[in-house]
Amino acid sequence: MSRVMIFKRFERFWHWAQALLIFVLLYTGFTIHGTLTTLEFGTAVEVHTLAAWALIVLWLFAIFWHVTTGEWRQYIPTRNGLFAVMHYYVVGTFTGAPHPYRKTSQAKHNPLQRLAYLFFKLVISPVIWASGLLYLFYNDWPGVLAGALSLEAVALVHTGAAFAMLVLVIAHVYMATLGKTVTSHIKPMITGYEDLEERH
Repeated sequence: MSRVMIFKRFERFWHWAQALLIFVLLYTGFTIHGTLTTLEFGTAVEVHTLAAWALIVLWLFAIFWHVTTGEWRQYIPTRNGLFAVMHYYVVGTFTGAPHPYRKTSQAKHNPLQRLAYLFFKLVISPVIWASGLLYLFYNDWPGVLAGALSLEAVALVHTGAAFAMLVLVIAHVYMATLGKTVTSHIKPMITGYEDLEERH
């Protein structure tokens, strides 16, 4: 085993800041929707809007970082080993089987993670941002857009994408606890380091 730097400092900051902002957005969003009632509506709207802008800024920095460092390659999907990883999560994790994927600093994410993160970045997130910004700037819609699109439809799409985000978050947190110990996958995202098997 060797101790390897897997997650760089900005990567860890970006991960935890994004997680915090997503939780704030889900909490305030479901308050605005009426599902939760622990915050006043006006306060929830203000916090939701502020957190949304903060997440947009964070994502712009993250996109710049991924492009300039080449880390965007970590998310290129592959079918190599995909079904073995899927079998592990469905069966192997309950039978004590070893994880079939061997992480490296050049390939941090297994094939299933790559697909999930790509779906998050290319489907869920754009739908949330487009519908959220349309909702936020509803009073500034041009006549053509207002005639072709209803605010109710935008709100429905935004809420649906929020539920998809919630499902992804729950799955992410659950799978993060499936290591040798409950914290073995979480600790590297705090320290940056992970003990990996050396390849010969």
